[in-house]
Order: sequence, then structure tokens, then C-alpha cells
Amino acid sequence: MFDYMDFLAVGPGETLDFYTASPCMLQEPSVTACFTGLTETDWQIHRIAQSVETQSSSSEDLFASPLSPPPPPRTYKPCFVCQDKSSGYHYGVSACEGCKGFFRRSVQKNMVYTCHRDSNCIINKITRNRCQYCRLQRCFAAGMSKESVRNDRSKKKEKNETPKMTIIETYELTAELGGVVDNICRAHRETFPSLCQLGKYTTNSSSDTRIQLDLGLWDKFSELATKCIIKVVEFAKRVPGFTGLTITDQITLLKAACLDILILRICTRYTPDQDTMTFSDGLTLTRTQIHNAGFGPLTDQVFTFAGQLLPLEMDDTESGLLSAICLVSGDRQDLEEPSKVEVLQEPLLEALKIYSRKRRPSMPLMFPKVLMKITDLRSISAKGAERVVTLKMEIPGSMPPLIQEMLEEMENLQKQSEEEQRPFYTDGSGIRVNCD
Repeated sequence: MFDYMDFLAVGPGETLDFYTASPCMLQEPSVTACFTGLTETDWQIHRIAQSVETQSSSSEDLFASPLSPPPPPRTYKPCFVCQDKSSGYHYGVSACEGCKGFFRRSVQKNMVYTCHRDSNCIINKITRNRCQYCRLQRCFAAGMSKESVRNDRSKKKEKNETPKMTIIETYELTAELGGVVDNICRAHRETFPSLCQLGKYTTNSSSDTRIQLDLGLWDKFSELATKCIIKVVEFAKRVPGFTGLTITDQITLLKAACLDILILRICTRYTPDQDTMTFSDGLTLTRTQIHNAGFGPLTDQVFTFAGQLLPLEMDDTESGLLSAICLVSGDRQDLEEPSKVEVLQEPLLEALKIYSRKRRPSMPLMFPKVLMKITDLRSISAKGAERVVTLKMEIPGSMPPLIQEMLEEMENLQKQSEEEQRPFYTDGSGIRVNCD
């Protein structure tokens, strides 16, 4: 009947005082009298507030209710192989980590085991490592699958494999570098004929066994070496910018690099099938003959280097550029203008890099491999300096003048190296004194 009514709450033991109550309650019950001044808007707001309070109390009752208990943790059966605690299903059966790994390794590596008893060993947590044969048989008996291992390996391999992209860079020589390459190649060919241009001939002198020195071969070798040194000097004069250096630096560079270039040149005329090397006049000597001609203990190291050059398949242009880089090296000792020498070397390095990569576009690492041969050449040259010292005591006369002059630098470097290795102390004046 009433849309709205005020209720007075009375606690236990309390009485309702109608004289102090609301005027509405003392008057005749009339809805109009009780709600005088209450607009329709106020009425709607009051109804909404009551609704919110009701919903709030319902939500509090909902969250106050106890939560349902979490599901019990998943449990696995014991390992079907050794009865240890299982870590899950592996390769088709419930298994522990130990038996899982053992089975995977055995299948992937195709392991073959042997039982030293009756192939009926007890396999459990304690004894599983004692007999691999029986353990593997137990794995198969429990139901482990080989195919599961292979499929798992294939999936991992496919996941780890990333598509390989072959990027082939294109290299082109600038007009300036092209001119450098042409000049070096022409200078190399005109001072060092290739093997196919030579008429080979041999000699039977001391070709069977190694001896300390064959004087006949030494005379021939020293004659050819003198001519080869002259050709190296001609080549050096045609390297771009070399003659622009000071005379002192030209001589220093020639003496330091002459043996490097001579070894590089003779090694490019190596014939592996016959194990021979051919000199510029066509004389072809075996390893034993070259040893007896004066190379001595240096022989095997030179032939090893020659064999290492074969896979590089260097042509005349690359051999010429590498020779020029050996010659024009700013790290040589006693140079007056090392920075100027380094500037001359830069275009030679760039030309060799571009030329070798253009010649072998699918082999970008060939350039550093070729360049690293300079280190090997210097190592052989250092041994060559030691050989010069002993060779002087073996030959009856003196060294040919040009050979002596060119090898002077190597001897000095050898003596300087020996001096640096000697122990010394410094006296009060600051002067180093050898302890020998």
C-alpha cells in the first residue's frame, strides 16, 4: 500500500516514545503528510542508493565464502626401468631422468654394450649403473621407443637450424687500383717467367743421399741466386712509389725482403708429383739435391711452405702483389720514413683484397689466408739467416758479392736478436752491460 515508510529500530529493553517521534507518526497516517517536500528526483536517488547497498552486501557475502581447495599435484608412477622416482613420461613410458638420459644417449650414439654375467642382471636404483647392457634391455622391455628418440632429435635439429644465406659480394677495382694491379703483374711476369715457359732440365749430381754440401751444385745455385737477386731489384724498381723513397730506405727494404721474395718465387715453381723445384734457367732439382746445393736444414721447411701454397692456387698477379707487399713494409727496422712506406703499402693491400675476392667470389677468406703467408716467409727467412752463418764455414771460398750484400741485413738481424736474448745489467751510468 505504501511505496515508502520509515522504520525505527528499537533495541532490547527500549521503549518507543511516541511523544518524541516524528510528527508524521503522531498525525493521521497520510502518505502526503509524511513525504511533504520530497521531490521525484530525491525519490529516485534514494531507491538507487538502496539498490547499491543491497548489491554491496551480496558481494561481501560472496567473497567471504571459503575458496575451493586446489587440485592435488599430478603424480607419476615409479620409473618402469629402475623404480626410482619418475619425472614424467619419456619415450613412451614413465621414467626417471637418469634412465631417460641413458636411453637417449644409447640410441643416438648407437652404443653396443656387453653383459659380463648371464644377461639377467637386477636393475634398480642402486644397481642400474653396474650393467649397461641389461639396463638398455630393461628400457626396451619397459616400452621405450627408439623412434621417439630419433623424432625428438629431428625436431630439435629443425628448431635449431637457421636458414643459411649465402651473400656474395661484388668487388670491382677502381681505375687507380686497376693500374696498380696491371703494373705489378707485368713487372712480376717480366722478371720471373712462369713454370710453363721454362725448358726443364735436370742433373744427376748427388741425387741419392743427403750430404753436407755438394760444391758443384753450390756453384750452380750461387750463380742462379745472383741472377735472381738482380731480377728482384728490377721488380722492386717497378713497384709504384718505390723509387720515390729515399735511397737508404730502398736499400733497407730490398735487403730485408730479398730472401722473402726469393723463397716465395721458388716455391711457386714446386711440382708436388715429383717433389722438385725449378729455377729460372729451367734447372730442376729434387729435395735431396736442393739440400745438398746449400739449403741444408732449411730444405724441409721450404718444401712444406711450397706445399701449403698449392691449395691457394695463386696466379701471377697474386704472387706479384704479395711480393710487393713483402717489399713495401713499414715495420722494417732502420727506416727513415716508415710512415711513407706504409702509405705505399695500403693500395697494394687493397688491390690484393679486391682482386682475390673478385677471382674467388665464393671464398671471401682467401685474402687473409694469402696475406698470412708473409708471416711464414719471415719465419723461413730468419732460419735462412742462421743457415748463412753455417754455410760460410762450409764453402771453400767467399760468398758471391751480391749474395753477401743482400744477406748482410739478415745476418745483422740475427746478431741483433742474439744480443737481445743475452742477459744484461745496467751500470750506474745507464749503459747496458752483457753478463757474458
